[in-house]
Amino acid sequence: MQYTNIGPVKLVIIQPTTFCNLDCDYCYLHNRQSKAQISIDLIETIFKSLFQSQLIEKEFTVIWHAGEPLSMPIAFYHAAFQNINNLNQDFNQNRCTIYQSIQTNGTLINQDWCDLIKSYQVQMGISLDGLDFIHDAHRKTRKGLGTHASTMRGISMLKANNIDFRVITVLTQDSLDYPEEMFNFFMENDIRKVGFNIDEKIGSHESSSFENRGIEERYRAFMQRFYELVKSTNWYLKIREFEELKHKICYGMPNEIKGQFTPFSIISIDYQGNFSTFSPELLSMKSSIYGDFILGNVEHDTFESACKTDKFKRINHDIQAGVDLCQHTCPYFSVCGGASPANKYFENGLFESSETIYCRYSTKILTDIILEDIETYLVLDQPKING
Repeated sequence: MQYTNIGPVKLVIIQPTTFCNLDCDYCYLHNRQSKAQISIDLIETIFKSLFQSQLIEKEFTVIWHAGEPLSMPIAFYHAAFQNINNLNQDFNQNRCTIYQSIQTNGTLINQDWCDLIKSYQVQMGISLDGLDFIHDAHRKTRKGLGTHASTMRGISMLKANNIDFRVITVLTQDSLDYPEEMFNFFMENDIRKVGFNIDEKIGSHESSSFENRGIEERYRAFMQRFYELVKSTNWYLKIREFEELKHKICYGMPNEIKGQFTPFSIISIDYQGNFSTFSPELLSMKSSIYGDFILGNVEHDTFESACKTDKFKRINHDIQAGVDLCQHTCPYFSVCGGASPANKYFENGLFESSETIYCRYSTKILTDIILEDIETYLVLDQPKING
């Protein structure tokens, strides 16, 4: 059977535990107090299933994510990474390149973790909301204490070990009055790779400060100023959204558009072996329409068999109908491709919908800022014609 418009797998997101040592007020996950953990035996089952599927090509990235992946023992990752490499040799006829990545709050990083990271060339993502008073207002311990200092200690450990990292910063309404201060913070701490997420209405986080009146104007002003500051340094500071959108505007989307709306381009797997696809946030969510978004379990289902189920067909149909609606109604479709299904579902109540707060802020406003800059540059670059 040929699987058209499905895969190939680009990201495998594994949730080794739902437990998190922090209690961030905008987190979308349930069960952050549960200390249940994935087993090494289940890791073997997961990767046997992947390597024996028809959905793997030359390379993919494994992201260990949600709740706090470093709450797992270091010995677990030593064993997991070695097992994955061995299984790639033994069960994957084509043998592909596998990149390991960890997304962490950074508070638990020490020298032992740095040794593991270097040994396996793990790509590191750190959750850091910039300025201390903004970060500490939202990213607290379970006792209500701020965590900025602990995260910065973790970053210092990475730097001392010459380990590259990127930062994901969640923007709330509290961030929007401080573009210069946020920019200076990143520059002064030599944090060169930053992605901006917005405070999203998703999962257990049922409201967003970005729904408040006047936020759109403040956000636009913040990002306009931030763009100018980054440009003034000749793009020394790499902002994920600016880089990706500039590339799409200048060079277009690839012919085969892949994203969260492409089934089995992303596979998300929890500590019990349950798996889902499309937006990673869907894995642990319940739905009044679909029940939940779990499509199978690696212990007894293949990814291909999940594609034949009525639940998958219904979810995929509704998501693709939403993509089609975006394509026919939205002038930004060429730099987006259909947005995030999870945001559509949790903001609009259904997949078969178009604009969300998420796409308005993360794509539309930023595209306008970048296009205005490009158009200004093209006008200034025109040769003067003597009359």
